[in-house]
Amino acid sequence: MGGIDRRAWLTMGAVALLPSTAATAGAPPALMLANVYRRGMPLGDYWVSEKMDGVRSWWDGKRLWTRGGEQVFAPAWFTAGWPAVPMDGELWAGRGQFQKAVSIARQQAAGDDAWRTMRFMVFDLPAQAGIFTERLSVLNGLLSKLDSPWARAVTQSRVASHAALMEMMHNVVQGGGEGLVLHRGDSLYRAERSDDLLKVKPYDDADARVIGYLPGKGKYAGLTGALQVETSEGQRFRIGSGLTDAQRRQPPAIGHWISYRYRGRTDSGMPRFPTFLRERPDLG
Repeated sequence: MGGIDRRAWLTMGAVALLPSTAATAGAPPALMLANVYRRGMPLGDYWVSEKMDGVRSWWDGKRLWTRGGEQVFAPAWFTAGWPAVPMDGELWAGRGQFQKAVSIARQQAAGDDAWRTMRFMVFDLPAQAGIFTERLSVLNGLLSKLDSPWARAVTQSRVASHAALMEMMHNVVQGGGEGLVLHRGDSLYRAERSDDLLKVKPYDDADARVIGYLPGKGKYAGLTGALQVETSEGQRFRIGSGLTDAQRRQPPAIGHWISYRYRGRTDSGMPRFPTFLRERPDLG
């Protein structure tokens, strides 16, 4: 910001924006990404699993990477004996432990005690030929032979109706979980966002990159009033709700990613009533 103090800059009413072509660090792996479940979709086509609230990670056969393209420096004993094939999964520290999982995954020397609380919950084999149901069989076979408690296959099941799906989600959320994931059984692994993978949560959420700040007014004068953000699809909008006073004093840095909640979308596709949820350092 040209040497201007951020608080003074906000007080002047300026808005800084990153260009939409700004590059992000690292070389993120090409992953399969989820759309949002909509009532009426053919549930008989899908496998259902718990949505692990952790760090989306990729095992390339030798090393672990985050979705944002950062290498994860797990201890050698943690990955010992893992198959030399790509595995897509989540580094998970348990229900409600997202921040802990992020902290451990991003440290270069988190320590053995910290890593013993982690699990790599695997849900797909990206390089394996065949549809998901066939890949799932291979995955379960691989990990059942692996003498390691640190890499586990995510449990998959079927549901017959929307009511059964909602009951399952309710039970998971009541137990401290985040929600569910639906994976189309006849789908190939496609590194893009599609209905082959769906998330089922009690609220809508998504990710966006911070590209600027809007100055606060009234009791927030001199602080951050709202974040200016941009999605991976190029949509730009403001998020002012959900920020704590501490976050208004020290907001997420420009270029960093956040998650936000929203209540459906407008006719033009913009999120309605977006609310800040949390920072996402694991996305780069």
